[in-house]
Amino acid sequence: MEYKRFNNTIVARIDYGEEILEKIMEICEKEQVKLANVNALGAINEFTVGLFDTSEKKYYSKDYSGDFEIVSLTGSITTMNGKLYTHIHLSASDRENKVYGGHLSKAIVSATCEMFIHIEDGIVDREFNEEIGLNLFKFE
Repeated sequence: MEYKRFNNTIVARIDYGEEILEKIMEICEKEQVKLANVNALGAINEFTVGLFDTSEKKYYSKDYSGDFEIVSLTGSITTMNGKLYTHIHLSASDRENKVYGGHLSKAIVSATCEMFIHIEDGIVDREFNEEIGLNLFKFE
């Protein structure tokens, strides 16, 4: 992975074999990012995405492997209890242009991933909401 910071934007290249979420965390820790949005595209050969079932308050995940193009990777960087927290979604297409997606748990780069991290001034923390079953934005 390599990246360069331009004021409040970080442009990153995540390389073959690297895991995307790990690299987002690594960049944000090094650059002391506390609040940002992320978008990316590229190619992956292994990923896990999930769906949150609102009635059961539980995630259901599915693993995929093969050749996939990242159609969209988007999400947020916030904090929870003072620690970095990522909330990233991914859509990826296969050879037949079928798209699979959801809440991202893991993605391994097969060629490259081109990413922009847009940093915002400030901090937005998260707090677990019992009624919803998710970690929601907490504004103070």
